[in-house]
Amino acid sequence: MNGSVALWSWLVIGLTCLVSWLSFRSRAVEEKYIFEPRAILAWKEYYRLVTSAFLHANWWHLLCNMVSLYFFGPVLETVYGPQRFLLIYFGSVIGGDLLSLYVHRHHEYRSYGASGGVCGVIFASILLFPGMSIASFPLPIPIPGWFYAILFMAGSFLAMKANNRGNVGHDAHLGGAIVGLLVAAALEPRMARANWKIFLLVAGASILLLAYLWLNPLLLPLRSFFGSDSKSRARLPKRPSYQHESLKIDAVLEKVGKSGMDSLSVEEKMFLQDVSWKYRSRSQSNKPDSGLAI
Repeated sequence: MNGSVALWSWLVIGLTCLVSWLSFRSRAVEEKYIFEPRAILAWKEYYRLVTSAFLHANWWHLLCNMVSLYFFGPVLETVYGPQRFLLIYFGSVIGGDLLSLYVHRHHEYRSYGASGGVCGVIFASILLFPGMSIASFPLPIPIPGWFYAILFMAGSFLAMKANNRGNVGHDAHLGGAIVGLLVAAALEPRMARANWKIFLLVAGASILLLAYLWLNPLLLPLRSFFGSDSKSRARLPKRPSYQHESLKIDAVLEKVGKSGMDSLSVEEKMFLQDVSWKYRSRSQSNKPDSGLAI
């Protein structure tokens, strides 16, 4: 034990609550510190990779993250010390935002929340306290930490492919969790060796997910990378309308790539304009919450 009072965990919780409260009262505070790829990449406001973790969408979002941090942060700090806790927490915050920055580097996208750091602390705890169990909403039944980690990563990845439905920053969750695990392993290699099965299981799944994101950053369907003959397509069941639109977009973009914009018909150009307007409106409709309820 490094002390009976987890001072830095409480300071992080207190400062996050204070800054979030100030942002609730002042839109200017939110605008200055929120995560926004354009401001980070074009205007070089790199501080947003950290400051966005001190902002939240509302009191419920703040409560979920701070309660989760309360359950895991003080224990981690008390056992392994404040330096390791802070490295894991803020390393996960930055790691989660860097993954989100990569995924949304060409998007009009804004987000906030401490979930990347919280997920990193949870995943670090899974490695450093291998016997722990976790109960997570909406399944309040405790499950082994390693099993929770696999379910969490798979769920976050599938949610990312579902286009961030529910206004949740799943990419920041996933990036924070992976970085938290890796930082904990680097700081405590003895624990990583002692619990090598858990480490390899989670690290292996993380590498596969990151490789997929690197090779397919737009999260396109796997069929986009492979051809199929006309007879095989004829035997497929009838597709829903949204899949027809996706296939039509792929066909038009492929035509543009081969022959340029001038090769498109008037109808095809109007179709691209309609699709562009729809997705632009969708991306600007709401800022995603990055909540995590434990």
